[in-house]
Amino acid sequence: MSKVNAARTASSRTPDSKTAALTIGGLAQAADVGVETVRYYQRRRLLAIPRTAGGGVRRYPTSVVDRIRFIKRAQSLGFTLNEIRELLGLEDGGDRAEIRAIADSRLASIRDKLKDLHRMERLLSQLVLDCEHSTTLTRCPIIAALSRPS
Repeated sequence: MSKVNAARTASSRTPDSKTAALTIGGLAQAADVGVETVRYYQRRRLLAIPRTAGGGVRRYPTSVVDRIRFIKRAQSLGFTLNEIRELLGLEDGGDRAEIRAIADSRLASIRDKLKDLHRMERLLSQLVLDCEHSTTLTRCPIIAALSRPS
């Protein structure tokens, strides 16, 4: 049985999947996140806070599991929570130009980071090579280079 189905079974008010609802714990388990993550996403306005049902327990529609998965996947691609909120606001997919603009911006940022990482790799590789070939009488090239003003 999948996590979603197990959580639905454990937390549903009725067995009918159209009215199935999850407690915050069931939602977190089904989405493979912690309860505090769900609450954090609510504070960041990525998830709605449902009204309390009978007994003061909040019930989340099972569709929220997919929303959390979307958030986690977007984060793994480097999107910020603010960008994710924008994407969620465009989730009907109608404004593809805006969605593409957000994704293009993220892609440009990733490419900039890659350039920086390649530059850092070249510099550090050279410092390691210099250190390997330096004499014990001279100061370590790595320490010397890192001690110099930028």
